[in-house]
This record gives sequence, structure tokens and C-alpha cells, in this order.
Amino acid sequence: MTARDQEPITVMASVGPGAIGRLHDAIEALSRDVSEGPLPFGRIEGLHFARFVIIPPSGDGGSIHQLMLLLDCDAPGRMRLRRLVATGGDGLDLVFGLCAGYPSEANRTASTRYAYLRDHRIPAAATYVNTIGRTVAQTHAEARLREEVERFLDSRDDWAAMPAVEVRNKIQGFVKGRADLNWALKAAPGPALSERLRDKLHLLAGVGVLAVLAPIAIVGAIPFAVHLRRLERRDPAPRVFPDEAHVRELAEIEDLVHQNQFTAFGELKPGSFRRYLAIGLLWAVNFGARHRFNNGNLSGVKTIHAARWIFIDDKRRVVFCSNYDGSLENYMDDFIDKVAWGLNAVFSNGVGYPRTSWLIKGGAKDELAFKSYIRAHQVASPVWYSAYPDLTAVNIANNARIRAGLSGEMDEASALEWLRRF
Repeated sequence: MTARDQEPITVMASVGPGAIGRLHDAIEALSRDVSEGPLPFGRIEGLHFARFVIIPPSGDGGSIHQLMLLLDCDAPGRMRLRRLVATGGDGLDLVFGLCAGYPSEANRTASTRYAYLRDHRIPAAATYVNTIGRTVAQTHAEARLREEVERFLDSRDDWAAMPAVEVRNKIQGFVKGRADLNWALKAAPGPALSERLRDKLHLLAGVGVLAVLAPIAIVGAIPFAVHLRRLERRDPAPRVFPDEAHVRELAEIEDLVHQNQFTAFGELKPGSFRRYLAIGLLWAVNFGARHRFNNGNLSGVKTIHAARWIFIDDKRRVVFCSNYDGSLENYMDDFIDKVAWGLNAVFSNGVGYPRTSWLIKGGAKDELAFKSYIRAHQVASPVWYSAYPDLTAVNIANNARIRAGLSGEMDEASALEWLRRF
């Protein structure tokens, strides 16, 4: 990976016996100041989002809670983890000190803390990033660029009398004359050659895998469809209603800024068929997110900053996390209206999901059942950090286009369209 990439980091640890109450208290203490508190996420350069989540025990009689730390950051992730250890050792001790295997007080050093986090990292089955290669620094810099240019435009009121091309020229002159802004006259750097080659190799490898599996898929299509349909008719699909107290708890940490966070977990339906189907589908999601939906548009949904799917408990359960714009209601409506088939394909492998047919039909189209299911499986994340909480994905993309419009040639129509971005 290069510094132009984003890297999801998931650290998971088992909560010690009898420590869950104290862990909730510790999480509450950290939530009071996620930027500059005991665990100062705001001091971690290159960190987009962060959260802590407590995953309850599985429904098969397990008694162990899992603590998850999730970071969305610019690569390399190990640098972000080391910075987190260097600045937030006390905060890490507060929560992970209640987990199995964490260094004892006598053995807590930067090295032992980092080793614990490194050794408890788990991979994501699939990840989505709004725009691959856009760093935290770039996001902040381009937002400031827009603000400074808008101040310049507000400094006089005779712009309407000028051609759009002339207004653009004056903006370019203003930016060029500012030592703190003239970097914007150059196009944003793209991924390094090594990363582009790595992506090409990954794409070719994926296409090769699909080519090898294609004959098997053709031969097995009918038996697969018959077995799938049999399971869909047989699998229970009870209407699940979330507990009102749980909904109130979730509502307390939502809609505080322009962005929101979402975390949910669920158990896969029993049997190897559902497990391998989920593995294959999430492989496809990850492949598509990397090579197709990598520039601000997830099949029509443009409000997601980052998302990931994680298998836990020997692939018996799945955790889904995302950072998105707007309310949860709008977020769910967006998915239902634009990619209900995608929701069904992945989430219908979970216990209790609204009934589907042929994997992609039904399911989320039963809007009330789907929304109740989502709320019932959602888990609160009171410790949640965003590096740019007042910027939506649309804002960020618009700022990037403003910067891009400062270089190159434009005719009058193109310049006028560009000026409308302010």
C-alpha cells in the first residue's frame, strides 16, 4: 500500500469475565471527548473515522462479549496504530485493560500495547471507500480552499458584470498569489505507479478466478437455484421489532452532526450453503468496490464515506459498519430505492431477515419489516470520531471538483458551470 490508499483497521478482543459493566463505564468516559480526551483520535494524522463497539455474545449460549476498535485511515495503518499508542496509551488501557490477554500494568509500554493491537487485528471480508486515494489532509485542504475562494468572491459585488472566464481567471490569480493556497493550481496526485500495477494485477486475478469458476457455475446453476429456493421457503422470517429502550439509546447518538455512524451484527443462517454463499457474495462486493464503485457512487448511493463487512466467530456471524450522511431513515430509504437487490443478496443470509425469493427479490422491499430488522440488529457506538463531521460526501466531492477546475482550459459555458459550485 501507499500513502494514497485508505486502510480499514479492525481490532477485536474478548472482554474479561465480569468486566462488561466496567467496560460500558469506560466507553462512556471516552465518549465525553473523542477528539482530545484520553484516547485523542483528533491527534491521529490520517484518521478519517474511529469507533468502539461492544458485540454481545452469540445466540448459541456463548457468554463472551467482544470489544471492537474500528479505524478508517490513510495507509499505512501501522503508522496510525503506533500514533494511537503514543498519544492514547491511557485510553487504550482504560478499555483494553478489561480484555483478555492485555499487558498487565507492570508490562504496559508503547511496544506491548502496539503488539497487542497488532496481534488482535482481524481482516474485513469486504470494504467500501467513497473515493479511493482521497486523504484526510486533502479533504481538509480542499474544504479550506473553497472557504477562502468564497471569501474572495464575497469581497466585491461586481462579478455579475464579468464573463465567467474572467471571473475564473481572477480566482486563479487570487489562489496563485496566496502561498498557502497555490498548491491547488496543480491537480491532486493520483495513486503511485506501484499501486496502479497492484490494482491491475488484483483485477486480472479476480477475472481469472471468475473465468475458472464460470463453467462450474453454469453446470451448478440449476441445482443451486433449486436448493436456494427450497431454503428461502423454509427459513423462518419472523417480524422482528426492536426494543423501545434500545431505539432511544441509538437515537441519543444520532443526528448530532451532518454525518452518522451505523453498526449492526447478525448470525448467518445455519448450514455450509449460507456460509459459503455469504463468503462468495462479500468477495464480489469487495471486488466491485475496489474496481468499479470507487469514486463516490455505490450503485446510485452517494452518501456513504466508508463501510466494511467483517466475519467473526468462525464465520458464524457478520458485523457491518458504515459512516454515512443524513439520517438513518434517509440512509435506509436510499438503499431500498436504489440497491434493494444488493441488500437482499448479502443480508438475506442472516437469521430473521425478511423473506426473499431468488436471493434478490422481496426482502428489503418489505420496507417496515426491513427497517425493524435493521434497528433490532443495530448496536450503539457512543465512542465515534469523524475527522470532518460537517462535510458530507457531496461537499467533499464538490470541493475536489473546485480544485480540479483551477487548472486546464475552460470555455465560457464550462467556466459558468464551475462557478456554480461555489
